[in-house]
Amino acid sequence: MSNPYLAGNFAPVTEEVTIADLEVTGSIPEELTGRYLRNGPNPVVAPDPATYHWFLGDGMVHGLRLDGGRARWYRNRWIRSTGVLDALGEPRAADRPDDFGPNTNVIGHAGRTFALVESGPVPYELTDELDTVGPADFDGTLDGAYTAHPKRDPLTGELHAVAYHWAWGNRVEVTVVDGSGRVTHRRPVETTGSPMVHDMSLTERFAVVYDLPVVFDLDAAMAGSTLPYNWSDDYPPRIGFVPRADMTGVADAAGDVVWVDVDPCFVFHPMNAHDVVGADGRVESVVLDVVRWGRMFDRGHQGPFESGRPELVRWTVDLVRRTVSAAPLSDLDLEFPRVDERRIGRPCRFGYTAVNLAGSGGVAHGGIARHDLRDGTVEVLDLGAGAGQNEAVFVAASPDADEDDGWVLCLTYGADTDTSRLEIRHAQALTDGPVATVHLPVRVPFGFHGNWVPDS
Repeated sequence: MSNPYLAGNFAPVTEEVTIADLEVTGSIPEELTGRYLRNGPNPVVAPDPATYHWFLGDGMVHGLRLDGGRARWYRNRWIRSTGVLDALGEPRAADRPDDFGPNTNVIGHAGRTFALVESGPVPYELTDELDTVGPADFDGTLDGAYTAHPKRDPLTGELHAVAYHWAWGNRVEVTVVDGSGRVTHRRPVETTGSPMVHDMSLTERFAVVYDLPVVFDLDAAMAGSTLPYNWSDDYPPRIGFVPRADMTGVADAAGDVVWVDVDPCFVFHPMNAHDVVGADGRVESVVLDVVRWGRMFDRGHQGPFESGRPELVRWTVDLVRRTVSAAPLSDLDLEFPRVDERRIGRPCRFGYTAVNLAGSGGVAHGGIARHDLRDGTVEVLDLGAGAGQNEAVFVAASPDADEDDGWVLCLTYGADTDTSRLEIRHAQALTDGPVATVHLPVRVPFGFHGNWVPDS
């Protein structure tokens, strides 16, 4: 049985490499001093194509260091979970329980590097050179599962997260990790069932929970499903608004959760969110820009792309009437939305998405879209036939630069050379060509999420 997530540039690489002084075309901006990091699934042992699910490959982190206008190094490293240690013949402590190497995201926080995954496994800490330090529980303050998608508040520097785990039953957990890397707040939130909550939204006053109809399926688990989460027509879809607890004191952490029903759908990734505050200082509504899938995991069980075409929509949620109005923001086939992270939880004008220009079943043909959410326009960068890309990451030119004054970094794969490259473009001139391209002599398989981690 064939598996599309083991073919082409989805196929895993088989070696860890370190390459110094990479070839660069153009000029890398001097402001870019730090590391571009990307995480994704890369099975260390060849899996059975009939049962392999893309979400379950062993985590491998890829990184490029930029400094002084040069690309100092590229390296890729498997995260040393127990399974990876065993497969590579490396020693592990006899009393160390089996675990899973996070394969979904990689972030910098509190001067440390963390690889992340949802649904149970704890984060892993990595060195600056991407070697594994080990499982990380935020200095003993994390009790159980974490998320692949924390949101950093640009004012407080805290990480807000919504975590889930099938063993928790009908609840998820909202957590806050402070700027020193310790959990300072935990709040269980009751859900209808045991949903998959891949991401969350953050506003100045709420953590937003997407309680949607992809849920843990005990029968599928008992039957041997490797990822026993399925679409349920019987599950009531809704969005929860949990009052925040943080250093700003803007909300009562013990306040009631506001639940609002929404039409059946699934959301992997929101773009951004913000509150709309009335004259009396109360939040009247919340604006959520999300990538909406009509259904998920109801047909294909090897990965997400068998479930139709997603759309970027704006939900305006009236918290008084508890209603949702929806408006389309784009008709492109897109995913992996990003914004200037200085605007997380606040109104923003610009967003960026990875775009599929090939159509259903076509040859890889990737692009990047720049969405002007104020004017309602979209600019599309066509990367060409045979090109595939990961998410576009925006990096501001300086701390006080305008929202679109900065660089868009995108890791791109070229089928013609079977190699990858990091393209750096100015956000205000996205289609004018890259200001710099870092050429890799190897390929980086399509994966999930990454970030720019500056030195300071």
